[in-house]
Amino acid sequence: MLADDSDSIATSEETIDRTLAVNLKGVIYGCRHQIPAMRRAGGGSIINTASFVASVGAATPQIAYTASKGAVLSLTRELAVIHARENIRVNALSPGPLRTELLMSYLDTDEKRQRRLVHVPMGRFGEATEMASAALFLASSDSSYMTGANLQVDGGLTAAYVTPE
Repeated sequence: MLADDSDSIATSEETIDRTLAVNLKGVIYGCRHQIPAMRRAGGGSIINTASFVASVGAATPQIAYTASKGAVLSLTRELAVIHARENIRVNALSPGPLRTELLMSYLDTDEKRQRRLVHVPMGRFGEATEMASAALFLASSDSSYMTGANLQVDGGLTAAYVTPE
C-alpha cells in the first residue's frame, strides 16, 4: 500500500494507477504467461494473492489497495471457470495482517499494533511461514478439487463481528 492511498477523494491518480498496475495487472500478466505453459504441461495450479480487505471494509481507508485485491478475487473466479476443464486450477490466498517488516514499520507503537490486533480473534499477526503453508496446500494434490476458491488465512478476522476484547 502506498503512503497516500486513502479515500476516493484524497488518493492521487498516480497512486491508483500504480497500485492497480502492480496488484491487478501484475496478476493478469502473470496468468497470461503461465496458462499456456500449464496447457502444455496438462494442467497446474495458479495461486493469486488477494487480501482480507477484499472481503471486508476498513475504517482506515486504502481505496486503491482494497479495490485491487477485490479485483484479484473476481479475476481468480473468472479464470477458474474458464480453465477448469483444462485441469488448470485457479485459487486465491487472502492473508490477514502479517508480521512483516513493512507492516511493523507502519505499526511502530504498541498502541498501533493493539489497535489492529483487537479485530483479530487469534490476537496475533500472521507469519510468512503460515502463508507459505497455505500456498503449498493450494499447490498440492490435497486441493485437487478446489478451483475458484478464496482461502482466507487471517486469524479469523473476516469471520468475526466482535472479538472477546
